[in-house]
Amino acid sequence: MTDVHDSFTRSKNMAAIRSTDTKPELYVRKILYGAGYRYRLHVKKLPGKPDIVLKKYNLVIFVNGCFWHGHNCKLFKLPKTRTEFWENKIHKNKTNDRNNKKKLIELGWKVKNIWECEIKKEKKIKGKKIIKDLSDLINLNI
Repeated sequence: MTDVHDSFTRSKNMAAIRSTDTKPELYVRKILYGAGYRYRLHVKKLPGKPDIVLKKYNLVIFVNGCFWHGHNCKLFKLPKTRTEFWENKIHKNKTNDRNNKKKLIELGWKVKNIWECEIKKEKKIKGKKIIKDLSDLINLNI
């Protein structure tokens, strides 16, 4: 199946995809702030430059898009064009995710991944599960 856009339009569309301040990330930040948690964003000194860092609790949060990180859910569908490129790209992202998580744990951080599909489900219950999961994680003495 060929692409429905010419290469210029496709390039423009892909360039418009944000890596920070995405809707799922903004949603999680809003919930955290509303629950009284204060955080830093995209700390460059930490492996993987986590989306949200709660230094007080030694917790980092990655808000992952299901497509870009190859999550096994209905939101992930491998494109039918340039399949080899996308398989390599997503495999590399998954490898980087694992390596960064390992490094962060070695540095004493707790790591939480929140997936785009979880957030879509959470919006119906106003983020209560996300806050409960994070509160449970914060109270763990790892």
